[in-house]
Amino acid sequence: MDGMVDMETIDSDVMKPLLEYGKSILSMPSRFPLKEMAALLQDQVIYTAQISMGQSIQDTVNHILSGDAALLLNGVHQALFISAKGWEKRSVEEPATEAVIRGQREGFTEDLRTNTSLIRRRLKTPQLKMEAMKVGKLSDTNIVITYLEGVVQESLVAEVKERISRINIDAVLDSAYIEELIVDSPYSVFPQVNNTERPDKVAAYLLEGKIGIIVDNTPFALLVPVNFFEMLQSSEDYNQNYIFSTVIRWLRFVMMVTALLLPSLYIAVTTFHQEMLPTTLLLSISSSRETVPFPAFVEALIMEIFFECLREAGIRLPRTVGQAVSIVGALVIGQAAVQAGIVSATMIIIVSITGISSFIFPTFSQGIAIRLLRFPMMIFAATLGLYGLLMAYLILLIHMARLRSFSVPYLSPMAPLNFKSLKDIYLRLPRWGMMKLSRSKE
Repeated sequence: MDGMVDMETIDSDVMKPLLEYGKSILSMPSRFPLKEMAALLQDQVIYTAQISMGQSIQDTVNHILSGDAALLLNGVHQALFISAKGWEKRSVEEPATEAVIRGQREGFTEDLRTNTSLIRRRLKTPQLKMEAMKVGKLSDTNIVITYLEGVVQESLVAEVKERISRINIDAVLDSAYIEELIVDSPYSVFPQVNNTERPDKVAAYLLEGKIGIIVDNTPFALLVPVNFFEMLQSSEDYNQNYIFSTVIRWLRFVMMVTALLLPSLYIAVTTFHQEMLPTTLLLSISSSRETVPFPAFVEALIMEIFFECLREAGIRLPRTVGQAVSIVGALVIGQAAVQAGIVSATMIIIVSITGISSFIFPTFSQGIAIRLLRFPMMIFAATLGLYGLLMAYLILLIHMARLRSFSVPYLSPMAPLNFKSLKDIYLRLPRWGMMKLSRSKE
């Protein structure tokens, strides 16, 4: 298949040995039995290490479409499949979505074998298992399930294999296809499968008894099972001083609550509970909203939708102009909206703080979930004030408590409570502290 194979490998390791053997066999007094010719070529003639045999036409087609070469012999009911893959691929680079200050700079590529080798370089143990599967009727996409034998639960491995084997789809073009088809609750906005471009993060998850799913043609690997608190942890937390990492984690929790509840809290207080504000602050907010024709909910809804549109426009624009357009657009339009009396200056501050807080999440999919949940929170706050906001928050907690990620509670180790696992949730204890704590619990 032109473009899928390395022609230099075909010429030097296949064609040249065959021509030399063809010349030498003419001078032999007796011919080699034809039925053993395929085995002779595989063992003694062709130089390539990865050679297999097959008899069906479908196997031959599958190997050719996968970048192998097929050698057919007249009179022999077997074909030799020679591995000579040689398509163009991207080199190993630093992940664009998970940049760190101190940490490893290597990221996954679209080539499956490159990705598996990046993991094997970090876990040099025969306990590291990688099992291959194929999904997709037309794409026939290669998938590798990797785990540490003796560390992971066998029931979890069996469940992952069973869910992937049930997938019935024409093509798998990205790991997101697999993610949508294996989650426990597909109607929830919360991500129940983690994804990453970092091989060191995959290795760390495997050491915790989790499973990695690597899909060909995509740089994003999937990790299962996960919980809510792991989505707020960054791989850089373990490369910095543990005191600094703990403070950063607290900051993430604060910013998460801010991104979710700040606009709703502002709407509830200014609409229903003005007595909770100090008089000076209440007068300041009232004066800034004096010329605004909309209630606080409509005002917040307009600004939040505008901010989301501006964020999406910045992502879709070319890199050279995207960031500049986002910043200039926010400043110019925000200032113009305040001067025109459409929104208040206080609302601009609220939306800005909320937008900055939504960028704090190390996992992009978790940030999307918080951004979506912000709008129903605003509706409840505009309807019933703080009572409605509390009601929406309790509904959200109940929903999260019911979620499972491959039979693991989504709020674990908080619900159900597991003191042994709390050493790496709100705090990032030093490694010697984690070792002592785990030994004492055992």
